[in-house]
Amino acid sequence: MAQRPVILIVGGGYVGLYTALRLQKKLRRGRAEIIVVDPQPHMTYQPFLPEAAAGSVEPRHVVVPLRRTLDQCRVVTGAVAGLSHADRTATVTPAEGDSFELRYDVLVMAAGSVARTLPIPGLAEHGIGFKNVGEAIYLRNHVLARLDAASSTDDPQVRRRALTFTFVGGGYAGIEAFAELEDMARYALERYYPRLSPADMRWVLVEATGRILPEVDADMGAWTVQQLQARGMEVKLNTTLDSVSDDGVVRTGDGDEFPSDTLVWTAGTKPHPMLARTDLPLDERGRVRCRATLQVEGPDGAVLEGAWAAGDLAAVPDLTKDQPGATTAPNAQHAVRQAKRLADNIVAVLDGEQPTEYRHAYAGSVASLGLHKGVAQVYGVKLKGRPAWWMHRAYHVSRVPTLNRKVRVVADWALASVFRREVIALGQLQNPRREFVAAATGGQAPSIPPPAHADRDDADAGEHRSGPHAS
Repeated sequence: MAQRPVILIVGGGYVGLYTALRLQKKLRRGRAEIIVVDPQPHMTYQPFLPEAAAGSVEPRHVVVPLRRTLDQCRVVTGAVAGLSHADRTATVTPAEGDSFELRYDVLVMAAGSVARTLPIPGLAEHGIGFKNVGEAIYLRNHVLARLDAASSTDDPQVRRRALTFTFVGGGYAGIEAFAELEDMARYALERYYPRLSPADMRWVLVEATGRILPEVDADMGAWTVQQLQARGMEVKLNTTLDSVSDDGVVRTGDGDEFPSDTLVWTAGTKPHPMLARTDLPLDERGRVRCRATLQVEGPDGAVLEGAWAAGDLAAVPDLTKDQPGATTAPNAQHAVRQAKRLADNIVAVLDGEQPTEYRHAYAGSVASLGLHKGVAQVYGVKLKGRPAWWMHRAYHVSRVPTLNRKVRVVADWALASVFRREVIALGQLQNPRREFVAAATGGQAPSIPPPAHADRDDADAGEHRSGPHAS
């Protein structure tokens, strides 16, 4: 190893950011060079995406700028196109310019996960995910624009299609997005759209299994379903999305068929596909094989020297469970704690000491279901309604990185409690050059691109993390 080792961190999400933060704190300046590579110049705090979409939090406040936060690290905005740990070399494709090679001594694989989709006809053309701030902003503008469209027409078919909102996936990310956006839309209709009523809207959640919120007990999931149904929202359990036609007609496995302008996919994640372009050993689910010390395990069962991994893409043994082969769940709760243990272990190995195994028992989950509504189960304690909502906010503001972001989020909440919600759609953000192109060409403005094209540059961001889970 070189006298001044190079530590390469692939991914700037939960694991990447927290690992780099701790390394720059624990390693004296000049002890090592830390390089963080991610296609985006920021980390997204995903638990606040539903509130950003609903207008409770400013979208800029749910992202943490990497260069500002990691002031002792080299931040490269680009994607790792390939990696050979045998040669200690990574091929990086920057946002602009030619690809280049980065040599390193220590590797931290933290590229996270991406949306796990299925080959459903029409999904790619009409669907959108809910994994990054661009998608959250898009959905906020899109939902409000649908209210405007419905209020501005007398055509019942156009109105029905505009006011039908379909979500697929009943995990925490899907339920929070589903509930927060409905809460925002209901607020807007009751105050600013006299020609419409909440009864005109149709909110449909499609879940393939027999329950939602698998992270909490079944009774808490059932209670949440009851609360959503009491608001007039439909929850289709044991139901799949079968297809979406060219004209946006959604067909589900229970035989239902309806037009919908909005299709949001939140049905799970999978390890980042860039792992297939590395020589790291993977398990049957495409995750990096790891020991409990977060060191990568080679094909022969020995530690792969200089290689570490954590987060959604890592198969880390769960030492708190008795069942053989159990691994930690792909959620933020484990990712943040693994990052700290990983950084401490790297420092220990650099100092000639032995690494420590990661051990953390799952503590529970919290979720917001709209303003003043929530569900929580933490250390066996079950909370519903406003107490759960307060716990959700208190927990996540304590976990969002940097004091700067904590203060800004709290300020957003304080202002929102005094003034009315902002419920205006900034549709120009979806296609900002539309009017200018029309003026420059003297022709008709090009149409706004469909949801499938929204914020496409995040598809390989390596920052797509799991949903909002509690400590």
